[in-house]
Amino acid sequence: MDEESYRNLTDFIRRTSVSETFVDILLCAVPIWLAVMIGLLIGWSWRPRWTGLVYLGFRSKLRFLWTAPPGFGARRVWLAFTALSAFSVCRTLWSRLGSSSKKSIGEIPPSGGVSRVSDENIEKEEKDVVTEKDLEHLLYLLEGGNADMEWQSMMDKSTPNMSYQAWRHEPQTGPVVYRSRTVFEDATPDIVRDFFWDDEFRPRWDPMLAYFKTLEEDPQTGTTVVHWIKKFPFFCSDREYIIGRRIWESGKKYYAVTKGVPYAALPKRDKPRRVELYFSSWIIRPVESRKGDGQMSACEVSLVHYEDMGIPKDVAKLGVRHGMWGAVKKLNSGLRAYQTARKPGAALSRSAQMAGVTTKLNIDSVEASRVEEEEEERGRAGENARRQKEQFSVDWKWIAVGGVALACGLHSSAIGKALMVGAGQRLARR
Repeated sequence: MDEESYRNLTDFIRRTSVSETFVDILLCAVPIWLAVMIGLLIGWSWRPRWTGLVYLGFRSKLRFLWTAPPGFGARRVWLAFTALSAFSVCRTLWSRLGSSSKKSIGEIPPSGGVSRVSDENIEKEEKDVVTEKDLEHLLYLLEGGNADMEWQSMMDKSTPNMSYQAWRHEPQTGPVVYRSRTVFEDATPDIVRDFFWDDEFRPRWDPMLAYFKTLEEDPQTGTTVVHWIKKFPFFCSDREYIIGRRIWESGKKYYAVTKGVPYAALPKRDKPRRVELYFSSWIIRPVESRKGDGQMSACEVSLVHYEDMGIPKDVAKLGVRHGMWGAVKKLNSGLRAYQTARKPGAALSRSAQMAGVTTKLNIDSVEASRVEEEEEERGRAGENARRQKEQFSVDWKWIAVGGVALACGLHSSAIGKALMVGAGQRLARR
């Protein structure tokens, strides 16, 4: 085994999905077999004596099936199914090892960025918590890569002053990705932008937010790092978030990015449990009102969200599906209350003030950079696939010949006889 194959094998074994699958199998298998053993123990101790005669009768019938003519015995059926299952498992493992370089949904695609024109700008962007790579990732999920992803419709509802649509995408690895489109009537992008950023006002409409604190802020770019603790239902512990966020502005559109970031000054604890993989970002822009008066008096929010809360995927999907519409109605009520509180002359909170510090952006340059990176990524993926195909090509003629030989051996019991002879020789040598 060469070095690359060994590295692929170790990467595959270390994957979280493999370990989680193994743990799930143990969690399911151990209680089942424990219950079976307890049931057998109780049943054997309380069974009537006449069941022994019935058991002997059934055993004789089963023995007849076991020693049936060649080609129809239970042993041969079992061996055939085992061979098919082993082939399927090996093929799946081989394909996973071959695709170890595939990009997961949580990874941000590499990007040159429109502001990287000098070494000084490169160093500055590397120090930034939220960069244009994150913005390109948002654009990919909401616009560029949207057509390449399979989205399941979840909801399409409306109220007199709001409409809401939601979709869900389930990747092979990583958490479920949610996308939504909300249109608020009689709302401006500036108000909606400040509303989402205002942590001081958020507890009035979001009952899950139990604690918040601003850890860092950059008055030049508007980037902030905030600490959140959210309350979860009684069967789950609370969740902790360290979130970096930033807003770009292009014309009348705002691009708000929030994501989980590391923070060395605040180490992880057992409780509350920290959510490290977190990405929740949106695009805010004015749209025409559904009143039909031709006025751009409505505001559209296109959101993409995914996070790894440490909850089984099916349980998380069930909770999101049942609580989504209630959360959206609370969001709409909170926005209307925020509009009332933002009367002329009212003082802005520190969070709302930072929401007004945005980064000017030429979105056409970002789009061109993103498209170029996607083309390069597709080219690299195609080249890697071609090399893997050449490296791991299989001559199916030899597989067919081997399959015929195996089938003949099973039918004539030659393999079984060889195994019996080998076992006898080993016992004779002992």
